Amino acid sequence: MRSDIAVVGAGVAGLSCARELAAAGARVTILERARGVGGRCATRRVEEQPVDFGAVFLHGSDPDFVRTLEAVEGGTLLKGWPMVRAGAGTPCQPDAFRPSEYRAAFSEGVSVFPKWMARGLDVRLNARVTGIAAGDGSVRLTLADSSSIDAEAVVLALPAEDILDFVAMFRDQVQELLAASRLLEMISTFPSATVLAGYPLETPEPEWHVNYPEDSGALQLIAHDSSKRAAPRFRVFVYQALPGWTRKHLNLPAKQWSGELLEEAGRVIGPWAASPVWVQTHVWHRARVDRGNELASPILLELGGGARVGLAGEVFAPGGGVEAAWMSGRNLGRRMAGGSR
Repeated sequence: MRSDIAVVGAGVAGLSCARELAAAGARVTILERARGVGGRCATRRVEEQPVDFGAVFLHGSDPDFVRTLEAVEGGTLLKGWPMVRAGAGTPCQPDAFRPSEYRAAFSEGVSVFPKWMARGLDVRLNARVTGIAAGDGSVRLTLADSSSIDAEAVVLALPAEDILDFVAMFRDQVQELLAASRLLEMISTFPSATVLAGYPLETPEPEWHVNYPEDSGALQLIAHDSSKRAAPRFRVFVYQALPGWTRKHLNLPAKQWSGELLEEAGRVIGPWAASPVWVQTHVWHRARVDRGNELASPILLELGGGARVGLAGEVFAPGGGVEAAWMSGRNLGRRMAGGSR
């Protein structure tokens, strides 16, 4: 099969890039190894109730990004959420609460945003790319089902470590990739163990929407998720662990580390938090970029015969987070389509 441009990764960066390219008339195919789009803009339905267990809200200051959020259809935009914060802690995005920063969530879950961006695009889910090689004026991608795609250009819209895995497959063939790989080797992303916990509605309702504990060696963030829902069936909290704590506990059974996080939640916000009526867990191995290590812009490499490889993701724009991912994809798409950025 042949495509003008193949985008690997249907997170916010990949979708943003694909939208720019498709709007410019390119034939774009998006390959996503997961069963859904959005990456860390992830919403899970538990007991028929949406729960955001990756990015708990969206924020930014880029006017185009804000306009894009406000243009989303199919969801109820909650402008300003979270409106009340407790603690200073070490938030994922410490600039999120500046007066100039736009914050928002969706009552149906943050996954509304990437699902809306994916509308009208050729997205292939459960499509795991296992090989990449430079050809004569093209790049060939091999998939786990043994099929292949030849494209004039390939965009790798992934975390830095995952991009390095792809680059390692064919950087010996393409000298231009050596410098890019050296840059990416200096960048790291942090993991985060996450617990989703449901409680009866009569559970005390906190005054805050998000809490950044200041005296915890385990918890980085507590989100009062059910405060975003129109008619919640449960009082739901999402507990996200600090990177260092996560690394020390990754090899333990989920029941053990989730129990420890719930005990810590009980200490921080009240004894009741240690005893939810239901619990689910998730580990984000690539939760967020190490702040200060981001690159200024996405990378576009010209290969032999006119083929191109583009690199995008939250590490390719200042600040990290969903806005940075979106901006990197937009800027790369414009460059590939011949725009000013």
